[in-house]
Amino acid sequence: MTCNPSWPEIKEHLSLADQVQNRPDLVSRVFRAKVEELKTDILKRQIFGIVVGFMYTIEFQKRGLPHAHFLIILVDEHKLLTPESYDKFVCAELLDSKNDRDLYSLVIKHMIHGPCGKLNPTNICMKNNNCKFKYLKDFAEKTSKGKNSYPIYRRRRIEEVVEVRGEFLDNSWVVPYNPFLLCKYN
Repeated sequence: MTCNPSWPEIKEHLSLADQVQNRPDLVSRVFRAKVEELKTDILKRQIFGIVVGFMYTIEFQKRGLPHAHFLIILVDEHKLLTPESYDKFVCAELLDSKNDRDLYSLVIKHMIHGPCGKLNPTNICMKNNNCKFKYLKDFAEKTSKGKNSYPIYRRRRIEEVVEVRGEFLDNSWVVPYNPFLLCKYN
């Protein structure tokens, strides 16, 4: 989870002269509340299943925004052991813009990588002429297990493209996301 400086809880407490980067106290307080809510979702509401162990760490990005990394361990009967089980929680595709406009707009706003590579060789993610996150990803008709059990998420080749930062991008640029968490935490 990464802090969103446009969260209403932050915006509503800024004075006209304030800028988000000048209010780390406000940003940290709101982010902490969101992390606590996320912990409730994971541990008490069990949105991923029954958790037997977890840990998290909070870091600050170079631009100053906090973000959290969570590691959760589920009971055996809730572990994601098959590619089909990954698809219940993770999506790496653009959605049909007609079915869920809100989620579609959040994916476009927050979950598109780049552009980088040949489209933008000076992007910050570029190291030795390659994207350090290995974008653009290959298309896949279904989710499967890749090397070292890392999933290769379903990214179907579709006609729909979106314009992001001046380039037309498709499913190969989508960062994997959980639809529920993306909608709830923007």
